[in-house]
Order: sequence, then structure tokens, then C-alpha cells
Amino acid sequence: MQFQPIADRLVRLAACACWLFLWPLQSVHADVLEVNGQKRTFTLVKPNANKPAPLVMVLHGNTQQGADLMERSSWPELARREGFAVVFPDGLNGSWADGRYPAERAGTVPPTGTDDRAFLLALTDHLMLRGIADPRRVYLAGVSNGGAMALTLACSDPQRFTAVASVIMLMTQGLLDTCTDLQPNPPLPMLFMNGTEDPLVSFTGGQGRAGRAVRGAWSFEETLGFWRSFNGCQDGDARVVQLPNKDTRDASTVTRVESNCPNGTDVLAYRVNGGGHRTPGRSPDARFPKLVDKVLGPQNHDIDGPEEIWAFFQRFSLVR
Repeated sequence: MQFQPIADRLVRLAACACWLFLWPLQSVHADVLEVNGQKRTFTLVKPNANKPAPLVMVLHGNTQQGADLMERSSWPELARREGFAVVFPDGLNGSWADGRYPAERAGTVPPTGTDDRAFLLALTDHLMLRGIADPRRVYLAGVSNGGAMALTLACSDPQRFTAVASVIMLMTQGLLDTCTDLQPNPPLPMLFMNGTEDPLVSFTGGQGRAGRAVRGAWSFEETLGFWRSFNGCQDGDARVVQLPNKDTRDASTVTRVESNCPNGTDVLAYRVNGGGHRTPGRSPDARFPKLVDKVLGPQNHDIDGPEEIWAFFQRFSLVR
């Protein structure tokens, strides 16, 4: 047994070495962008092709950094396969200054005066000016606190993005109050992905049951209803599909909920039945998955969150 840690380390090194050979068609850059006199960091994974590509901006959860999502999600592999760029910005103090009221937040908060809206919009401009991002295909996805930041930008700057996905986060009154300028703008395709047993963001609304839970969340149904109304969709679910239970050991299943919306204004949702505060995926989303299972609930393995989000995103392109 004393040799097991060495063996494990060799396996990890070999895996890392193999991973390096998976990047012939894209490159990874850690970079800094100064916004309003403050240096902000991000990591970019982009195709080596010398032409603008679709861009997916992925926002991490509370206490995380962009590297966590890059290392523990399929986004880099998916970008390589599909030929799009993906950028992982870093929030300050492991968090985002989203539009929720302070009483609705939980966990760490950014330094006073942080303007993440300015940072993220400047970053999209920066990548478009560099010829990396196609202005017609700029997509935004966020997880947990990052999902709240994605909803903030969907409300405040819907014209800047082609489609938005929010994972394990729901609307709140604070987020609603950032939506005051929605009406003059065109509808924005939206995707939601939420677990019914999420201890931090209550699926049925209100406050989650965990100690550091989000307060004042709308329910899953109320959140869908708001975006369906804005996008001009009909009330109620258009189609509900139970997806195959590919992993019977993950204590969860997935239901796909579709909306009846005008062409190009879809509102799509994935209800993870029995799922916790986790992004569905093919591989573990945490360093210690069994411990996280106990704290945040199970991670579903029937679908891969990034795969489903990208399948939704790539259906849409802006006319500029």
C-alpha cells in the first residue's frame, strides 16, 4: 500500500501528458485585461484557425475560479471538437457582483465597488476586436453565482448575447429589478438546468435548506414563466420529455421541458429529478465527489451539461 500514492501520481501525470496531445486544433492562454483601472484575469481556449469563431463565456460558481470549470467540465474538449472558443473569466474573491440584493446572496462577495458587468462586456469586446469571437455568436453560460451573473447580463444587456444558459440558479427580485431595460430589446433564447433537491437554490422557491443557501429565489416554474412571457411564448409547457436513465447509480433522472415560443426565442429547461446543486456531466465536477454528494446532493450523469448547452446555443445566430 505504501506505493499506491506514487502509482496514483504516475497515473495522473500520464493522464496530463495524454491531455496535452488533445490540443492540436486549439490553444490555451491565461491573460489579463485592465478594466476601469483594475486588472482582471481570464483563461481563453480558442481554435488555431485565423478567423472569428463562436464564443462561449462560462462563469464559475462561488468560491471558484475559471480554472475549476476548465479542469472539471467538458467545455475544453467540446470546444476542440466543435471549433468554438471558450473563455473562463475569474471573479474577484471567487465571486461575482451579480444583480441580486445582498439579502438574497450567500457565500463570499466581491470587493466593494466591483463592476463585473463592465468587465464581462469589455472582455467580449476585447475578444471580438482581436478577431477571436464572431459578434453574431457570443453565448453566455453561468453556474450558481455565475448563473446569477449570467441572468444579470441577460436582463441588463440582452442585445450583447446570442443566447444565455443559467445552471443551478433561478431568478430573484433583485435580478428582476435589473430587467428594467428588457422591453426595447429582442427576445433572448434562454436555457435553465436545475435540480429538484438543490439544497442551496430551492427548486420550489424561497430559501434553500442548507446553511449558506440562496434566499428569495423564485421557483423553477416562476423563472420559466417570466422568460416565456418576455419571449412571447405561450403559457405552460409545450412538451415534456423524460430522458433515458443512462446511469442508474446517480440517484437522479432528467426531464427536458420545452416551451411553445416564436421561432428563435426558445426557452428550454432541464429538470434534474433528485439532482442537487451540481452541473450534470460525464465526469465528476469536484475533487472529492463523494463528500460533495453529501453536502450539495448528487451529480447527474445521464446528460452532460456543456453538451446540452452547446446543442442549444449553436441553433442561434444574431443578424447584425
